[in-house]
Amino acid sequence: MTKKKKTASQTAAAKSLGMGRVVRNTGSQYDVRLDSGETVNCRVKGNFRIKGIRTTNPVAVGDRVAVAEAADDADYIVEVAPRTNYIIRRASNLSKESHILAANIDLAVLVATLREPAVTTTFIDRFLATAEAYNVKAMLVLNKCDIWDDEDRELASAMEYLYSSLGYPSMHVSARTGKGIDALRETLSGKVSLMAGNSGVGKSSLINALVPGAELRTGAISDLHHTGMHTTTFSEMIDLPGGGELIDIPGVKGFGTIDFQPGEVSHFFPEIFNIGHDCRYSDCKHTGEPGCAVLPAVEDHRIAQSRYTSYLSILDEATEALRGSDKYRKPF
Repeated sequence: MTKKKKTASQTAAAKSLGMGRVVRNTGSQYDVRLDSGETVNCRVKGNFRIKGIRTTNPVAVGDRVAVAEAADDADYIVEVAPRTNYIIRRASNLSKESHILAANIDLAVLVATLREPAVTTTFIDRFLATAEAYNVKAMLVLNKCDIWDDEDRELASAMEYLYSSLGYPSMHVSARTGKGIDALRETLSGKVSLMAGNSGVGKSSLINALVPGAELRTGAISDLHHTGMHTTTFSEMIDLPGGGELIDIPGVKGFGTIDFQPGEVSHFFPEIFNIGHDCRYSDCKHTGEPGCAVLPAVEDHRIAQSRYTSYLSILDEATEALRGSDKYRKPF
């Protein structure tokens, strides 16, 4: 049997363009900055999946990927290199799938506001717990300090003290007046950072202040619901002046955790985990068991009530999920 000769287009199917980093994800296509410096627009095959991770997006901004030119002259991502870390959330409240926000990041910056809109501490704690779970360093930035009154300033001071004491650097800034922008820029310098937050907290305005010329679209706050309206519609990596990159993602309405085992939730709250060593039972869930050391610490204000409430909400979520699945969070 005589073998057919390959056509030129079939030969091109095996042409490797090398490795690069995903710098933009529009949902159906990806921009990859190759190590050669060239940026190419890529697709992924419909059946492309990363083993062990069930997500709505198998490729995320920040991923190191291999790119090849296919027979149809289009460029495709053919492989994703092992990730050093990533940060992930439940795709929706009713979904069993997850969505990767970004990969291979040095710092996750959570932008929150005390008003217009008011961001809950539960949202903040869920984000920080997820960062802990996936080995991502995190910090808290409180934006719009220019509109605070005395009560807001007192609350901001308490929040910054709380989260800084737990190991999460915290600061307040104003994208409108420029207060704190230089200090934030210095913190981000030389790092690959994810900037996340609810819609309306001013992420786009902050990035415009940090990166002259970025010119990201900004939006107003809904008068009816006092919430933000989406202005960022895709994920993108933006170069910072002086070095480093900032990953901008669409605003997140909620932050559902996924694939947490009930017994490990306390591991992602440093203060609960540390005090939990003194509990009588090693598998204590800190919900009223005999000899629990955590509940007295909450009563004595050594653990903030808001943090304990957030812990319970994630514990309930993990316990409920366990009833319907025996799969747990997968390694990187």
